[in-house]
This record gives sequence, C-alpha cells and structure tokens, in this order.
Amino acid sequence: MSVVETSAVQNRRARAWLTRAVEPGQAATYALVQQLGPVEAVQLIRSRQAPPIVLSAVGSRGDEDRVDQDLAMAYRFGIRLVTPEDEDEWPAQMLHPMLLATERGLLDLAPPLALWVRGPVALDEAVRRSVAVIGSRASTAYGEHVAAEIAFGLADRGWTVVSGGALGIDGAAHRAALAADGVTVAVLAGGLDRPYPAAHGALFERIAATGLLVSEWPPGCAPYRRRFLIRNRLIAALSEGTVVVEASARSGTASTARRCRELGRSVMAVPGPVTSAVSVGTHQLLRGGDEGGARLVCSAAQVLEEVGRLGADLSEPPRAPPGSRDGLDDLARLILDSVPVRRAVAPERVARAAGVAVLDVLRVLPALELQDLVELTAEGWRLSAAERRTSCRR
Repeated sequence: MSVVETSAVQNRRARAWLTRAVEPGQAATYALVQQLGPVEAVQLIRSRQAPPIVLSAVGSRGDEDRVDQDLAMAYRFGIRLVTPEDEDEWPAQMLHPMLLATERGLLDLAPPLALWVRGPVALDEAVRRSVAVIGSRASTAYGEHVAAEIAFGLADRGWTVVSGGALGIDGAAHRAALAADGVTVAVLAGGLDRPYPAAHGALFERIAATGLLVSEWPPGCAPYRRRFLIRNRLIAALSEGTVVVEASARSGTASTARRCRELGRSVMAVPGPVTSAVSVGTHQLLRGGDEGGARLVCSAAQVLEEVGRLGADLSEPPRAPPGSRDGLDDLARLILDSVPVRRAVAPERVARAAGVAVLDVLRVLPALELQDLVELTAEGWRLSAAERRTSCRR
C-alpha cells in the first residue's frame, strides 16, 4: 500500500472514530480537525492533550476504540462512510453554509465530520436539487395528504425529497417520492443498522434501494432524543428549502425551521385548519415574529417557485373556472342581473329594474338568449334553466 493510500485509510479510520466519540455539530472539535487533520486531532484527543472544550465534549468516550467493529458492521449492512476527502461524493457545496454559520459564532451548526450512508445514489448528486418536507408525527389525514401531494410533485419534477424518516408527515413524504419513482433521502438520528421507528423498517429498505439513508452516527448508535435536534440541522443543510406540514406548538420541526433561517435556506409552511392543534406551529411560522416567518405554500409548484431557478420555475397563478358571464360588457351584465330568476316579465319591467332604456333591453336580451343566459316564454323573459341553477349556487 502506497503512502497516499495509507494516509487515506488513516484519515477514514480517524473520522470513523470521531463519529462515535463526539456528538455532531461541535464547533471546537470541527475547528481542531480542520486545523490539524483528522489523524492528528484524534491523537491529541486520545492523549488528553486537546483543548479542554473538546475533551469535555468527548468525555469518557476517548478511551473507546470501536472503529474495526463499526466498519465491519457497516460493511455487513451495505453502509459506507463518506468523508470530506471523498470529493466525488461529499456534498461540500450544500454544507458550506454550515461552515459560514460556524464562523459567525453559531457554535452548534458545525458541518459533519463524516456521514454514514446507505443507498446506490451518490450523496452530493442526491441533494444537489433537494427540498425537505417535514412535520408532525401525530399528523392528520389532511396533513399526510398535502405532504404526499407536495412530495410527489417535487419528485415527479426531478427534485429529491429529504425528510427525517419519522412517523406521520415524514413517512408520507418519503412514500410519495417513492411512488413517483423519485429519489428520497432519510436523515436519521441513530445508526443505520437499527431502523427507528421500527414500524418504518420496510420503508427504510425501500428508500435504501433507490435513494439514501444518512446518519452522522455509526452503526449500533441509539437514536437518543437529543440526537433528533442535532439531526435537524443536517436536514436543513442538505436541502435548498424546507416545507413544514403540520407542527404543534411544541415541535422539533420549529428547530429545523430555525436552522434553515440560520443557514440562509428558504422556510415554507402549509396552512391547516385554525382549529387543529397540529397546525399551531405552522401558523406561528406563517405569522412571523422575531425569528422571521415562513412562506405560505400549497403545492409543489409553489415550492419550486421559492427554491427553483429564477424565472424558470414559476407557478401558475390560481384561476377561477370560466363563468357563463365572462366576456359580457357592463350593460349586458346590468340587464342580465335585472332579469327575474323564475317569473317571466316584459322587457319594460327589466328596463325599469335595470334603470336603462327599453330599446337597450330589446337589443341585449336576444344576444343573451343566444348565449343560453335568458329565455323567452309566453309571459316574457326570464333566466335560462342553466343560469337559474348557477344563480342558486351563488
């Protein structure tokens, strides 16, 4: 093995060790690795010569070395370790805002030291055009329907759908992307060898077959509660924007939205019923506040208008269905409004009701009859049967 190959193996093993020894997002540890390289940084940590803030973050894990077991377990489950040295797969461009945020003093937004990945797609390729769709675990049928519609539309247009693999909205988004034969990425808060939630084991297998499972923790690591909040920053970073579909007042989704803003990403939210407890968080995002608001979206087209190419991914404005009165001038509308719904009347009665000349009424009514808006009976003029039905619905 050449010196270069030996160095690459050492770097990879050092980063694998760091993923177990240090919780992700630690700015001080990231800075040490950037300054010295992963091998020397690990040597300093294990010899207890690293800065105190780094040693405090490592704690008693510094004495543990499970790199061989982790790499063997990863190989067994088809998991690979992707590192910044892997220029053909590391998503450096997407993760760059994390580095900028760290330099601004946001100490818990540091980029990952390495990523454990399972799936056939290159990571940087998968997230190059991506949108996160996230929301409540205790979702409603409405929320899951909307999340699926948006995710399907994004995947159908060639965008990757990123989410957290949780029950509720996350699961609906992943399934919809798969149904559209698109790519979806599940960013998990524990080892990729142990699906959590267990109910999504089959879903994760489907994702791994055509998309990606991603984690900052090596195989065997449990998805502790705090790790979901750490994981959320990675969901925000690996997406051009994040769509929130249903979130309660106390929701981890709010932390992801905050991370999006800190990283300069777009934050979008779908409104729900004002009576729904699981839409309180999304409505709060839409109202804005000190931390900034979210963009209201209702469809995949509106999402792409927010995150897509300038001038190219514009959504069509909503249009009302064509009406029978479209194209009528003001006089014709006035006369039509003065024709009774059921009881037929003479043209003079219509003229008095409209406040116009009888000659105008006599000139306009036949034209309205040709458009099936009015009809002439033995007793006089009245609205046509089709227009009477329309008038009853107004």
